[in-house]
Amino acid sequence: MMYPDVRPRRLRTTPAMRRLVAETVVRPADLILPLFVREGLDEPRPVPSMPGVVQHTRDSLRKAVTEAAHAGLGGVMLYGIPLRKDEVGSGGTDPDGILNVALRDVAHEVGDATVIMSDLCLDEFTSHGHCGVLAADGTVDNDATLARYAEMAVVQADAGVHLVGPSGMMDGQVGVVREALDEAGHTDVGILAYAAKYASAFFGPFRDAVESSLEGDRRTYQQDPANLHEALREVELDVAEGADLVMVKPALPYLDVVAAVRAAVHVPVAAYQVSGEYAMAEAAFVNGWLDRDRTILETLTSIRRAGAQQILTYWALEAAALLRAAY
Repeated sequence: MMYPDVRPRRLRTTPAMRRLVAETVVRPADLILPLFVREGLDEPRPVPSMPGVVQHTRDSLRKAVTEAAHAGLGGVMLYGIPLRKDEVGSGGTDPDGILNVALRDVAHEVGDATVIMSDLCLDEFTSHGHCGVLAADGTVDNDATLARYAEMAVVQADAGVHLVGPSGMMDGQVGVVREALDEAGHTDVGILAYAAKYASAFFGPFRDAVESSLEGDRRTYQQDPANLHEALREVELDVAEGADLVMVKPALPYLDVVAAVRAAVHVPVAAYQVSGEYAMAEAAFVNGWLDRDRTILETLTSIRRAGAQQILTYWALEAAALLRAAY
């Protein structure tokens, strides 16, 4: 064979040709939009470290979820921000707490038109900002926290959620939540397990968005960024306990983990393009250092290529419009 008899560039000649042979395709239905709702607001409040992201009022949240459904997104993930916090995160299990009220609002507004998901964790509701109940020595009490998660799951299911997202990285959380949901008659409510959630520096802007009260760090329960095999063990345990989907968080710095998890399990795999990933790119866009549309689609394609079937991203609505234009 004489060069250049083989010409791979033939398959890159036009946009239509490139679409024809694309190995990885992202659809709007693959995208999940995280949304924040804050108690006591009269109008949406911008999150300074996350340009374009707001803390919603109950009314603006309903509109945002309706827009997400009309855009064909796969779902929305809701986070609640209460006015008052306490040591055990009572607002998370209060049926009239902001997150549970918002879930009822959204379920009434869109029904089954999109998948309604909710963060199942106490960190937004605790005065100390940790994801669980503290023991006398100040450490997070795993088993006491599980009891709170079980109660929280049932309250969220009563409010109309389709998927609960236990994100605290407590040992046994998926099994306890599954048992609580089933005993309460919510056998159709699924579990999106934050199975490999790393103790990441990329969570900083999110903590602004939820007005976190965190004291210290979460390294005793979130994954060590150095470890892959430990993450696979966590994923394996969550699947065995009844997880319907598993998630890796963050996404871009952990694409190797996403790929390894995809190869290891036979349930859908999600990845969360977190606040720090979003904020970094937004800063580059403002400075003219990166092309906005191309960067958004390239990052999402890379996450999808690594094996994530569902992607949580703050660009979900914008990306859906770009994808419709491209395809």
